[in-house]
Amino acid sequence: MPALCRGVFLVGSRLSTPRFLVAASPHSSLSLSSFNNPQLVNGSLHHLHFNKHFPLTSSSSSSSLSFIMAQVGSSAGISTAPSFGNGGDNTAAFPLSSSSVLKINKGDITKWFVDGSSDAIVNPANEKMLGGGGADGAIHRAAGPELRDACYKVPEVQPTIRCPTGEARITPGFKLPASHVIHTVGPIYDPSRNCAAILKNAYRNSLTVAKDNNIKYIAFPAISCGVYGYPFEEAAAVAISTVKEFADGLKEVHFVLFSDDIDNVWLKKAKELLLP
Repeated sequence: MPALCRGVFLVGSRLSTPRFLVAASPHSSLSLSSFNNPQLVNGSLHHLHFNKHFPLTSSSSSSSLSFIMAQVGSSAGISTAPSFGNGGDNTAAFPLSSSSVLKINKGDITKWFVDGSSDAIVNPANEKMLGGGGADGAIHRAAGPELRDACYKVPEVQPTIRCPTGEARITPGFKLPASHVIHTVGPIYDPSRNCAAILKNAYRNSLTVAKDNNIKYIAFPAISCGVYGYPFEEAAAVAISTVKEFADGLKEVHFVLFSDDIDNVWLKKAKELLLP
């Protein structure tokens, strides 16, 4: 008989199967066999070790999903490269709509992919689009010199400016495992300016470019949270609320975050904004 769980948030530790996270509504029963994963259902619950339990509040919202499951491993679209550790860190999944899911995990965005054909990573670029420091430089190095050549061919809208702040452009991914790179420019944080509107535009325009180019899976870094100095809490609120508003038409939106500090802030904010 399949094992059932009610109203709990379960984080499974990695044994012989990929690690996973399950979020279940208090008003729903969740059968492990419903995931159609032989590695999970060819055994009873005592083969799985759960180390954390978080009660969820109830909600009658018909738009929320009764459960979300995310598995980490190459079959789930996360590279098992050493930068993710032995198979990758736990992925937390949250409902965006009846057809879209948000996933958050800590790792190297240059290693991320889903299918290599309808997936894209977002590059936090500068307006020149010719590479830089941080994630921008790492993405250019991983993609190879072809990426810089492709960026150079993007028409300038002003002298030396190919992608104004808040806008987005797309190129192939070249040597990256993901098929495309969407380049966007976030704001340099300045509390005297309306940086939230500019950051929202960067996320929204990236999602729009993705949908216009038949991308179904997209992975973001924490835009503007590096040398641009955007406070993590404020950036997470803008990022997650914008993704929630504009993710329709995409199957999965990922945040692949490099540091524990940013990862923890994003997880906290996602629970606040996306769970009932």
